[in-house]
Amino acid sequence: MVKTYLRYEARRAFGVISSPTGNAVFDETGKLSITPALEDVVVWDIKKGTQVARWSDSDNKSEVTCLRRSPNGKDYAVGYSDGSVRLFDIGSHTVKVVLNGHRGRISALQFDPTGTVLASGSRDTDLILWDIIGETGLYRLRGHKDEITDIVFVGNAKNTASALNASSEGYIVTSSKDTLVKLWDLRARHCIQTLVSHRSEVWSMAASPDGRLLVTGTSDAELRVWAIDIEKLDRKTTEQIEISTDSVSKAWEAISEYGSIQRASRDRAIKLMFHASGQYMACLGADKQLEVFRARTHAEIKKKMTRRQKRSREKRKKDKTEGYNGEPQANNSDESDGEDGDAMAITAADELSPFKLVRTSAKTGSFDFNPAEADASTLHRHACLQILVSQNNNALYLWSVPIPPPGKTTKQANLADPSIVCAVEMPGHRSEPRALALSSDNELIASAANKSLRVWNAQTGSCIRTLECGTALCASFLPGDQFIVVGTKEGNIELFDIPSASLVETFEAHEGNACWSIDVRPDKKGLVSGGADKCVKFWDFELVRDQQQNTATVVSRRRMTLEHVKTLQMSDDVLAVRCSPDSRLLAVSLLDTTIKVFYADTLKFFLSLYGHKLPAVSLDISSDSTLLVTGSADKSVKLWGLDFGDCHRSILAHQEPVTAVRFVWGTHYFFSAGKDKLVQQWDGDNFQRIQKLEGNHGDVWALALAKHGNYAVSSGQDRSIRIWDKTEEPLFLEEERERELEEMYDRGLEESLDRSEQIGGEDDDGAEETERAGKATMETLKAGERIMEALDLADKERRKWEEYEEQKRKMLHLTPVPPESNPILRFESISPEAYVLRTIERVRSAELDDALLVLPFTRVLSLMTYINIWAQREWNTPLVCRILFFLLKTHQNQVVATRTMRSQLNSIRRHLRAGVCLQRNQIGFNLAALRALRSEWEATATADFFGEEEIQNILDSQLKKRKFTGLKA
Repeated sequence: MVKTYLRYEARRAFGVISSPTGNAVFDETGKLSITPALEDVVVWDIKKGTQVARWSDSDNKSEVTCLRRSPNGKDYAVGYSDGSVRLFDIGSHTVKVVLNGHRGRISALQFDPTGTVLASGSRDTDLILWDIIGETGLYRLRGHKDEITDIVFVGNAKNTASALNASSEGYIVTSSKDTLVKLWDLRARHCIQTLVSHRSEVWSMAASPDGRLLVTGTSDAELRVWAIDIEKLDRKTTEQIEISTDSVSKAWEAISEYGSIQRASRDRAIKLMFHASGQYMACLGADKQLEVFRARTHAEIKKKMTRRQKRSREKRKKDKTEGYNGEPQANNSDESDGEDGDAMAITAADELSPFKLVRTSAKTGSFDFNPAEADASTLHRHACLQILVSQNNNALYLWSVPIPPPGKTTKQANLADPSIVCAVEMPGHRSEPRALALSSDNELIASAANKSLRVWNAQTGSCIRTLECGTALCASFLPGDQFIVVGTKEGNIELFDIPSASLVETFEAHEGNACWSIDVRPDKKGLVSGGADKCVKFWDFELVRDQQQNTATVVSRRRMTLEHVKTLQMSDDVLAVRCSPDSRLLAVSLLDTTIKVFYADTLKFFLSLYGHKLPAVSLDISSDSTLLVTGSADKSVKLWGLDFGDCHRSILAHQEPVTAVRFVWGTHYFFSAGKDKLVQQWDGDNFQRIQKLEGNHGDVWALALAKHGNYAVSSGQDRSIRIWDKTEEPLFLEEERERELEEMYDRGLEESLDRSEQIGGEDDDGAEETERAGKATMETLKAGERIMEALDLADKERRKWEEYEEQKRKMLHLTPVPPESNPILRFESISPEAYVLRTIERVRSAELDDALLVLPFTRVLSLMTYINIWAQREWNTPLVCRILFFLLKTHQNQVVATRTMRSQLNSIRRHLRAGVCLQRNQIGFNLAALRALRSEWEATATADFFGEEEIQNILDSQLKKRKFTGLKA
């Protein structure tokens, strides 16, 4: 009989406030923060420090690498490490669109001013433009040789707010790690200018809101400022002007060097951003500094120029009076003219000046300005800049930077230093959790990291207690779940009281050496600790009385403490200790790769287990005290019998060192965790892997199991705490192996498709800058297979009915039996033509082109027949047109060579033209109606709020007449 198991499924992941791989952004109101949390996106209420929503997609397992807010304030583009882009709606917290086109992690996202076009840059060096409304990729631009780091839309000066031509008008500037900055013309789909003056990677750039300045940040201590002249490009594209060969490059240069600005930081610039008002700019460095620059007004620049001219004249006058060795200077007039010209020239440092410096407590990953302060009036009313800062230590801060009031300079305003307004720190550790412990009722989870111990509710994932501790290496709940003990790297054992959230006592257990392991004895009367001082120490729980002398009475109370009972001296450092559930044996793992087993009562030596090539860092004993499992840094897991010390099986469990092993109580099933980001379940009787638990994005350091395996908990390098629940779904080993093989085959197929696309692109030798914005994935392949299956079913059904009609025509006096319809069509009461169309409609719009590429030409001919039928019946004319145009463009040579399709194409053209004309007339009618409604509303609104007569009456009633009186002497 086949043995069955129960499947574990991921329930939740918590403990991550903001992962360092992505950037955090404000929402439109400035009250919420949208931050990346590994594969999910979390919406935080900044002031309350609570989680509002969590955005996730069940089909995604990749980390979030980039976030961008749409100009409409509702949609948010999220880029992932697998190259996909998803659009989330902040109102419904659901995925709206999934876009696949890149083969590397998304490194840059940017919406155009209308919010209808999204540009994405990736590590694969490609720039792709997406149509958000049509949910399709427009085209791919190639030209960079390294990862694209930032994207900026430079609006068309003539029509910047039209969504109808947003994808074909205007320009895009991209920066890359190949030290180049490129200017792309969206109309020509071609790079028209390349800035080559940078000497190192361009990490970020920002354009001023008025589109006049472009600032780029590299690895040096300077910010380069460029002047943008878009009107020059517009003039060149609309006017046919003859340009000589020598001056053609200069004539098309829309971006020219303007100057540079010195930074206070010496590290590379991670992110640059202009405030929406255009009055401030911020630069984030790789160190712990955020520099804020202030854009001077025209009056301030003019005043500065006047002072500069004055100093220049004074210097010339002084040089003229002193002379050079008593002789007058030659060419004084020419030099004075040159100095006057230099004094009148405005530099980048004149427009952007250093304003404030924000120093953070840890390295910062990203920042964002509050969009609610976009206009200058709101900004000056608040009298401060609000900046959202996401730090790499899993914390989120809101900084307030005071600004001077209008008409005053920074010196005159006497501003205070930047300060933190509020922070989101509670729901996560600042460093990696190294230890996990579960309470006896499985309701509480304790996680210990460097300098912090947190207690979580296992059901809700909320943080209940936060305590300060040392550098934690191990932790355990004491009986009664009122106390927690933590072993630290300093060699101490710290005892914490959970209800009072206080440190009860600190015990110097291992003389300054690390305390690697703690295990509570099965009799619940004490615990065992092992450390790097080569000692295993035994402790008993004691209740002692603290006496406090008062003036009249003596008040006493009892408190928990630990009393050192005995010590077992070992030959090497102790890495792990474990007591057998029957209190008979004590297993100790040593640094010399051996595992020693002693009798727990007399500490007499019993067994020595050899076999690991590297030390065993974790071990556990089954509930019946018959099996011992050890996990080693040599990537293997070994099962030992505690009767004779024989090794039952050695399993190469992980691709990286094993960090934790745990038995499920009452069974011989056990879990193992490793640095390969995996948690795996094994059967200790037949030595087979039951299930892989994927989801961690870093090394897994700690593992804990509920009493009877109801759920498993892991924590690791990504600072997340993940829970997997045991479900009632049965699991069969053969089916699980087949599923794993299918996943491996799918991954191999996707990699081969990517390689074929890369080879195809390299064969062109860079001749084509523009390509199709698509990517073949397993979803597109499956969608293509579904379309082929629908075509086969519909063709078979139509042939049956054609044969039936032929028989009816031949048999005049007899009526043949009608054929049986396909069960699918009969169940849904749908015709074959409608079934094929519905199958295509169910394919995601972004994946339709790649799904149609899967069809062979024979199926394309069959699909053309259905396109003709759909055109005659005027079914979904926009989709039919899109399918037809794509097929004709892709299979043009074969279609032209097939003479039998000529009549069919003529029929399609005739019927589609009528359908398109009907659609055009309907759209024109609707647009005319909308324009009429807008005109009517504007007329009534203007009359209501801006009536000239009412305004004049109000002004006349408030106006006070002046009285002129004469003064008598």
